[in-house]
Amino acid sequence: MTKEEYKKLYSEDDAVGWLSIDKQLEGLYAGVEPRHYAPPLHYAVGGEDPIDGTSIYDSHHQRTHYHLISYGMSQLYYDEEQAGGEFSKWGFEFTFRLKPFGEDAGDPLWAIQVMNNLARYVYKSQRWFEPYHFVPANGPIRLDTATDIVGLAFVPDPELGVIRTPHGEVTFLQMVGLTKKEVDRLLEKPQTGEVERLIDEMREQNPLLITDLDRTDN
Repeated sequence: MTKEEYKKLYSEDDAVGWLSIDKQLEGLYAGVEPRHYAPPLHYAVGGEDPIDGTSIYDSHHQRTHYHLISYGMSQLYYDEEQAGGEFSKWGFEFTFRLKPFGEDAGDPLWAIQVMNNLARYVYKSQRWFEPYHFVPANGPIRLDTATDIVGLAFVPDPELGVIRTPHGEVTFLQMVGLTKKEVDRLLEKPQTGEVERLIDEMREQNPLLITDLDRTDN
């Protein structure tokens, strides 16, 4: 798409990238209204939230779980200078699939803050995440909780995949919780191929890679 084509199709009031994300979600969750959380959240720490908002859907695919999708790692708003680009801003949006957890009172808002913390890292370091990257969390991913999930891997969301927007490509990059044993395994061989092998093993019993904070190393 050329800049001139972009200017004919859209106006400065259009949230061009946001609408592209919504269109992909409508294909998966037709007629389902998500719960959308905009910043600032009441527990926000570390400064202003870099993510513009997060939608949470109740998914019943595979098993009942929360499906979170971020808005803000790609270019959401009208920007003719980005028309027809290869990648839309950072080229991805975070997603996260979570089994309901007993200590959560309603939606897992802590997970939105995890996304924001990862986004701060990207903006500060100018280094982005790609499929089969991983990060140790140096503790439970849900603070003040006795969970063995202490790290995250990143994979293409199995239902949302990759889209082309007027600003460029956007990958829906799903966060997958890792136990201490799994993080230690990847630290011994920190290569994307090893992460992919581990994820393929997880997919055998958990195709949608839903994170369960009650999962243990045992």
